[in-house]
Amino acid sequence: MSQTFIFLLKLASSLAAGFLVGYYIRKLVAAKSVSSAEMRAEQLVNEAKAKEKEVLLNAKDRALAIIEEAKLAEEARRKDLAHAQARLEKRESLFDQKLLDLENKQSEIAEKNARLEQLRQEIQQIKDQQMAKLEKIAELTQDQAKKVLLDNIELRSKDDLLARLRKMDDIGAEEWDEKARQMLSQAMERCASSHAVETTTTNLALPSDEMKGRIIGKEGRNIKTIEQLTGVEIIIDETPETILISGFSPIRRHLAKKALEKLMVDGRIHPGRIEEAVEQAKREIALDMKKAGEEAAYAAGVAGLHPKLVQILGRLKYRTSYGQNVLQHSVEVSHIAVLLAEDLGANLELARKGGLLHDIGKAVDHEIEGGHPQIGFDICKKFGLPEDVGKIALTHHEDHPELLESVIVKVADALSGARPGARKDSYEHYLQRLTELEDLAKGFEGVEKAYAIQAGREIRVFVEPAKIDDYSSHELAREVASKIEAELKYPGEIKVTVIRETRVIEYAR
Repeated sequence: MSQTFIFLLKLASSLAAGFLVGYYIRKLVAAKSVSSAEMRAEQLVNEAKAKEKEVLLNAKDRALAIIEEAKLAEEARRKDLAHAQARLEKRESLFDQKLLDLENKQSEIAEKNARLEQLRQEIQQIKDQQMAKLEKIAELTQDQAKKVLLDNIELRSKDDLLARLRKMDDIGAEEWDEKARQMLSQAMERCASSHAVETTTTNLALPSDEMKGRIIGKEGRNIKTIEQLTGVEIIIDETPETILISGFSPIRRHLAKKALEKLMVDGRIHPGRIEEAVEQAKREIALDMKKAGEEAAYAAGVAGLHPKLVQILGRLKYRTSYGQNVLQHSVEVSHIAVLLAEDLGANLELARKGGLLHDIGKAVDHEIEGGHPQIGFDICKKFGLPEDVGKIALTHHEDHPELLESVIVKVADALSGARPGARKDSYEHYLQRLTELEDLAKGFEGVEKAYAIQAGREIRVFVEPAKIDDYSSHELAREVASKIEAELKYPGEIKVTVIRETRVIEYAR
C-alpha cells in the first residue's frame, strides 16, 4: 500500500514537472511567434511604403506626360484654327471677286439684250416693209398668198396621190384576199366532217313478227299509249321484223326506240309497263346527253366546264340546224376556229371555247324566250365562263363583232354551215313547220301536250280533263283547225285530234 502510494506520488510529481516544462516551452514558442509576426508586419509596412512612393512617382510622371500631350494638342488645334481662318478669309475674298465679276457680266448681258431687242425691232421693221412691198406688188395679203400656194400644190399633186392610193389599195386588197383564201382553204382542208342526212324516221328491229301484235295491243291500246307518251307515230307495215318510228324530233324518236327495246326485253307490254319504260328511257337519255356533252368537250379540247353546262351542251346532240347536227357542228366550228386563230395569232383557248359554245343557246331556246345568241350569253355568264366567251356567243351573227376571236368564230361557223353537204334547207323548213304547228295548238288554254305526227298531216292535242270537258273538246278541235287555216301554210289537209283522258290512281295497302 505504501509502495503504491509512493509510486503515485512520484507519478504525480513527474506529471507536474512535465506540465511546468511544457508550459514554459509553449511560452517560449509563443513569444518567438509573436516576435516573428511583428517583424513580418513591419516588413509588410515597409514594403507598402516603398510601393506607395513608387506609385506616386509613376502618377506624377503620367500626369506630367498628359499635361505635355494636352499642350501639344492645344498647340496643334490653334494652328489648324489659324489655317482654317486663313482659308476662309481667302475664300471670302475670292467670293467677293466673283460676285463683282457676276455683277459685271449681268450688266453686260443686260446691255446685249437691249441691243438685241433694238436689232430685232429694226429687223421686224425691215421685214414688215419688205412684206408690205411684196403684198403691194402681188396685190395679195400673206394669208391669201399662202392659200393660193397650197391650192396650187394640192391641184398638182391630187391626181398623183389618188392614183398612188388606188394602186396601193388594189395591191393590198389582192394580197389580203389571196392570204384569206389560203387560210380558209387550209382550215377547210384540215377539218373534214360528215354530211347532213335528212331523216325523220327510225327503224326498230323486232325479234319476230309476233311482237308487232303485242306492240299494237288489244284494240290498239298499247300503240296508242306509246304514241301519246312519246309524241311519235309508230308505223307497222308488212316489212318483216321491223317497225318504223316517225317523228320530226330526234329526242322523241330516240325515246320511243329505247322504251320499245326495254319492253321487248322485259316481255310485258301493257299501258302501265309502257309508262315505266318511257320514264326509264327519259333518265337514260339524260345520261346519254351528259355523255355526249363530255365527248364533245373532249373532242374540242375544252376542259373544266361545269357539269350542268356539259349536260346542256349534250342536248345539242338531238338538235339540228338545216339538217346539220348542232353538236357536231359546234365541235367542227371549234376545230376550224383554232386553225384560223393559229394563223392570225389570236387567243387559241378563247377561240376553242367560243367555237364550241357559240350555239349553246339552241339547246334551250324552245324553253326560254329570246334568240339563241342572247340565251347563250346568259348561259356562259351563269356558269362563270370568261366574259369574252359569252361575247362570242352573243355576237357570232353580227356584222362587225368587237373581238378578233368573235370574227374567227363567225367565219368558222359560216365555213361549217356552207360547205357542200353540211345543211339541207328543206329539212329545216319541215321541222320549223311542225314546230309551229305544235306551238299553235299549245297556245290554247287547257292544252297539256300537242304532238305533230304523220309528217305534219295530223296534230294530236292532249287536254287537261279538269279544264276541258267533252263538249269543250269539240269546240277546241274546231278552234285549233280554224287557227291553223288562218295562220299556217301547209300542203293538203291537217287532221286535228283532241284527246281527253281522266285517270284516277289509288293504292290498296
